[in-house]
Amino acid sequence: MIEFRQLPDDHPDLASSPLLRAALLTLRYAQEHNGIGLTSNKAFKRVFVHWAAEHFDWPDMSYDELFSVNKVLNEYDFPPLELLHFLLVELKLGRHYKGQFKITKRGAELLAHPAQLVDALIPFYLMNMDHSSYSRSGDQAAGNWDVWFNVLNVEAEDGGTEVELYEVFYGKLSNEPMAWRATSSFYCCVLRPLCWAGLLSSQQDQSARRSDASYFKTQLWRSWLTLDTDDSVEPAQRH
Repeated sequence: MIEFRQLPDDHPDLASSPLLRAALLTLRYAQEHNGIGLTSNKAFKRVFVHWAAEHFDWPDMSYDELFSVNKVLNEYDFPPLELLHFLLVELKLGRHYKGQFKITKRGAELLAHPAQLVDALIPFYLMNMDHSSYSRSGDQAAGNWDVWFNVLNVEAEDGGTEVELYEVFYGKLSNEPMAWRATSSFYCCVLRPLCWAGLLSSQQDQSARRSDASYFKTQLWRSWLTLDTDDSVEPAQRH
């Protein structure tokens, strides 16, 4: 079972969440600028996409990194923003009105209460989105969030790589040429969403491959989640 503790709005661990930070910035921008301009396809206009790329401070997608492969940025060039736009509209925190993205009354209420915003945003993002649509293979990882959370609660205390954590759930990785599809779907459906939510963090050398990164629970994980395996977690070994 997964339970979420009610944190105070000024709890420092809320800062661990890139998704929450981006939502707060976007809602505040819409409030202060009386909306955000939309294209004819109802995507955010480039002026805001560029602003978001600069201010979101998104892990592994800095402003300079995004512009190293793009001369200009459209919403689809910055996947976290495209995702966030969908979530804000789906959760009725923002709406489209006369070519603008407008903050709603509910959006304004939650903007003033970040702890309530995280409660609305992150569980919906993790448990209601089709994360396989963001993977190269389109494959859905086998399992459910109750199992993933409770096992990672123990296994990610000391950290583990993508393959190491995959093998905890699914057994030894095959040597077949297409075995990457299995770890890729696990990354896209479990590890990356947890990182974007701010519940896991990845650590790796700049020159290393993504698959060499190790994943660790964040302080937000520890302060916000109550899980069945909490009594089985041994203190992390710090070197």
